[in-house]
Amino acid sequence: MKLSDIKNILPTLENVEFQLENGTFVPEHFHVTEVGMSSKDFIDCGGVIRHEKVVNFQLWNANDYEHRLKPAKLLHIINLSEEKLKIEDLNIEVEYQNETIGRYDLEFNGKNFILKSKTTACLAQDACGIPSEKQKISLTQLHTDSTNSCSPGSGCC
Repeated sequence: MKLSDIKNILPTLENVEFQLENGTFVPEHFHVTEVGMSSKDFIDCGGVIRHEKVVNFQLWNANDYEHRLKPAKLLHIINLSEEKLKIEDLNIEVEYQNETIGRYDLEFNGKNFILKSKTTACLAQDACGIPSEKQKISLTQLHTDSTNSCSPGSGCC
């Protein structure tokens, strides 16, 4: 989800609710402690220089149980960050502490913002020797020689 997407969604909501993929909700007294832009410059294992930029939201649970972030307040924080930090319309990454600080992609299911788990991947599989995925075939597609199907050296065992 891009920053422009959340800005279009927020005015249509009564409450801002974040939910993990497993169905667990971020407690409703969360705070958005940061809105910023993060950039990462790196070299992948194939030697290619890469640049990534994302808009970063950090969610935090406090002991402030009466706190409820309303859509208009979050929209104000986003607009202020765009103005003061020159934040671009980039994909949003959310930081949220579960067992440790997790980084999530953000989606919207029509009612709640969903924190989607991110995964790692090799960005240069062709350059670092990672074999391509094996082709999956049905056992019925295997060639069999019915006259020597289980003789020694036939390769069936």
